[in-house]
Amino acid sequence: MKPASAGGAALELLVHGVGGATPEKMLNDPRTVRITGDATAAVYRRADDVHAETRPGHDVAADSRPGDDRGRAAPVPEAYVWSNLTSGNGTRALWLLLLPFMVVNLAHWMRPAATERIRAVRVYGLLVRLAALSLTVLLVAAACEVALDLTAWQCAGTAACAERHTWLGFLSPTASDGGWWSLPGRRLALAALLPTALTGLLWYLSHRTWRAYESQEPLHRTPEPETGPAHTALSRPGFWYGRRLVARLRAAHTAAGLLTVAAAVGTAAVREDRRPGGPALLDLMGRALEASLAAGALATVWVVCARGRSERRLDRRVDAHLVRRLPLAALTLLALTLVYAGWDRPGWSSEGRLPGDATFGALALAQGALVIALAVVARTLHHCPRTRGPGAPPERCALHGLGGPAVAMLACALGGVMSGGVSQRVSDWLDGTGASLDGPPVMLTWQAAVIPVLLLVVLTLCALLARRTLLLIRVEEKEVVQTYGVRSGDAARTRLIARARAMASLTDRGPLLVAVVATATLLLGAGALVGAFGTGRTPARAAQTAQPFVQGAAQTAQALGSWLIGLGFILLVTWGRRAYKDVSARRTIGILWDVGTFWPRAAHPFAPPCYAERAVPDLTWRVATWTRATGGRLVISGHSQGSVLAAAAAWQLKPSDRARVALLTYGSPIERLYGRWFPAHFGPAALAALHEDIDCWRNLYRPTDPIGGPVRLSGDGCGPRVDRDPLADPLAYGRSEDHPLPTPVLGHSDYQADPAFAEERELLLGRLRPEAPPGEVPAQRA
Repeated sequence: MKPASAGGAALELLVHGVGGATPEKMLNDPRTVRITGDATAAVYRRADDVHAETRPGHDVAADSRPGDDRGRAAPVPEAYVWSNLTSGNGTRALWLLLLPFMVVNLAHWMRPAATERIRAVRVYGLLVRLAALSLTVLLVAAACEVALDLTAWQCAGTAACAERHTWLGFLSPTASDGGWWSLPGRRLALAALLPTALTGLLWYLSHRTWRAYESQEPLHRTPEPETGPAHTALSRPGFWYGRRLVARLRAAHTAAGLLTVAAAVGTAAVREDRRPGGPALLDLMGRALEASLAAGALATVWVVCARGRSERRLDRRVDAHLVRRLPLAALTLLALTLVYAGWDRPGWSSEGRLPGDATFGALALAQGALVIALAVVARTLHHCPRTRGPGAPPERCALHGLGGPAVAMLACALGGVMSGGVSQRVSDWLDGTGASLDGPPVMLTWQAAVIPVLLLVVLTLCALLARRTLLLIRVEEKEVVQTYGVRSGDAARTRLIARARAMASLTDRGPLLVAVVATATLLLGAGALVGAFGTGRTPARAAQTAQPFVQGAAQTAQALGSWLIGLGFILLVTWGRRAYKDVSARRTIGILWDVGTFWPRAAHPFAPPCYAERAVPDLTWRVATWTRATGGRLVISGHSQGSVLAAAAAWQLKPSDRARVALLTYGSPIERLYGRWFPAHFGPAALAALHEDIDCWRNLYRPTDPIGGPVRLSGDGCGPRVDRDPLADPLAYGRSEDHPLPTPVLGHSDYQADPAFAEERELLLGRLRPEAPPGEVPAQRA
């Protein structure tokens, strides 16, 4: 229904930030009504404002409640609540176990801005996707290490271990008196069900979240040419519709997991059949199996290398044959491998370890090589000529373009720590005496031994940052006195404000911390690789002939590393279990996902799902339908992460819709975090282009805010200046007539409590086009 005065209609669409918010709190009213949406994400209004546009002469101020700061000319507020996309129920706390996948997916989007080097950009994405594939193989290989090697091969094959764990009696040749399941191949085939089930679980979670997130279609727009520059990919019609790509990658990673299980089971049987005097038929079957596994691995890598996605149009295609046949072929090959391994081989016994050292060593070597190659490509992209938008400030790219490789290195390190932690804890649990089993692969033990050294480097860096922060507090104390114009203020009050400002500046030291940790991880990982392959023994045994100091250091590092890696894994599981029962802890984990899962799953399909693939289409549909139906003016008001969603939605709007839309951001990490870490998508050129498209944009920030900051866009060439001068925080230094009680330091919260918020909102509405002819409501396409 059209309003009585279309041109006079005004709407403020509020988008909350990290941690979520309730519609009652956002709208400052206990009576709210859901206008559109579902239990996952929806738009709410005050009960009194449900039909605000359709009531002639409606007076907003007349319906305002006590304490409501809206006046007669204020817009009708709406709240878009999307917190359930990231922190809705307790099972999502288990997504902590997918942390390495989420981190490597972030590395994909961290490439430097370089629109001229198309091939280099594609190589960068290819390398990240291969690193992501290696993490899937590493996770499944760790599950195989626990189930196949430590449990079925070593413990069940050792009489002393099997006696301590009676539930393994039917697998033990001694306890079961040569029972049917006691043959080594059959034990491995049975144990293979665990990593197979893990792979199936990852496939199921990815498929379920795919239907809930990636299947949501954005607003239909005209396809863009396949060639030609773009300031940011976020403005492309198909950017927030990754259904086809996720399906392809899910098929490839599922096949990779199943093939890893098949290789772990079949390798031991092939090795047995190649001994002198072995059955010729089984030897031939083993060679055919190896060839089939190699062909499956090549097919999987080919699918990962082929990007299979177009962002310049709404790509509705689904590669059904590939998505179905590749995992099915891998599952069939796994079933044949289990039958082959379970064949009766007289005289075959389980001794030592399964050949896992070579697997984990090869994975570590491949990941290191991929990270180094990624760094070379990233530096090439960072140094190539790039087109800058008018009025764009100097680029502040994190780590000089090496943010993506550094984060990819951290993802690989997280995967190694979690894999080693599980293996070490299970080994200690099974081998109570520490003498009956050979334990996990030597490579994992070396990786655990370097963790204390890495922790020492991190603690040293943290100590240096703490010292710098203390020095900065003294400088900020002088700035506080000058800012508030007090001659002899309260020393405690001054120090409180100065500390808040100094602590907020630590966010800008994040790149240094990431650089140091990533570099140390790469060097220590290389040392662990050399030590494992060079000695073939654990650090403690390799140092037995060295000096007493070296022996003690090696033994201490190995023991401490094993303890730390196990403790870290236990804490991760404990935190996830607590979050399952505790709403506050679950919301804390949800905040992590708010920041880490903004980006589509372009590198790893098993990462936690991208909530923006639901939120951005929601916002664009709501903005487009309202502006076309009413012809009114709309302010998208985004706080913190909500400001990033607001900017992404503004990029997706048609020019005719943008003309009636203003952007008000506050506590925004658009430039401070996203602009530095994701320069190809939120760099100076991209933000300047957004400012050209939406010149009605204002940004508020405080010097005490550890997340939000200035956008750093001047008013030269692309409209008025975006940033308002930094807001005072607290609003008053001491007591005054306006503030008889001490005002708090707000930091990242309650921006709407500052009078500047209402002033900027009113100015933005005044600058928007006052009238526009109503258009047609867009129809959903099939």
